[in-house]
Amino acid sequence: MITKRIIPCLDVRNGRVVKGVNFEGLSDVNSPVELARYYSDNGADELVFYDITASAEGRALFTDILKAVASTIFIPLTVGGGINTLEDFDRVLKCGADKVSVNSGAIRNPALIGEAAKRYGDQCVVISADVKRVDGVFTIYAKGGRENTGMEAIEWIRRCVGDGAGEVVLNSIDTDGVKGGFDLEMLQAVCDAVSVPVIASGGAGCAEDFVTLFKTLPKVDAGLAASIFHFGEVRIDELKRLLRINGINVRL
Repeated sequence: MITKRIIPCLDVRNGRVVKGVNFEGLSDVNSPVELARYYSDNGADELVFYDITASAEGRALFTDILKAVASTIFIPLTVGGGINTLEDFDRVLKCGADKVSVNSGAIRNPALIGEAAKRYGDQCVVISADVKRVDGVFTIYAKGGRENTGMEAIEWIRRCVGDGAGEVVLNSIDTDGVKGGFDLEMLQAVCDAVSVPVIASGGAGCAEDFVTLFKTLPKVDAGLAASIFHFGEVRIDELKRLLRINGINVRL
């Protein structure tokens, strides 16, 4: 039985971890290196590092902080933000990333996913989809949730997986930071569309939200969250014990 993964997310801006609501109103949280070390030592299965303003600011990802984070932890690291070329993939992998997450770069150049998968392997390429309902339609957003692409999300995700993305991180803008639970409807649609691992992101407000996620959608592979972990509202070791009590297989 495959274990479900619990993944904290470090949204990094100007060298600091920040958190907002619905991708807006960002406030300072902590040092990414300190938080990464804490999570690595306290039961996180993986870590996600997003340089959240790199795409919007049209620059490359800050590699000095990334190197410091990668050298601190002993769990798999996924990195995203400003990934537009194969050279960007190469750069963050050399800095210590295990997987590379791409969103805006793939929207601008859809061939990027296939090229990266061919060079580095499907397991290395993660499609990070920022999705919001627009007139009832799941719609892809670019540049950290700032730009409506007009593209229908499920078909886009299916295409990316077909091109070689080995994992999907579904970021629901509608539920991000609201702490009302994961976007189960959106996640169900993605799980029905693809056969690769799907990571749920956006909306976790308490430990029970993870129980609901994995019980309702057993095809979801992992739950990703930020603020509830950063601010100590949910401890990963306690969350995993609760999941185990509820019959959900996790690594303790």
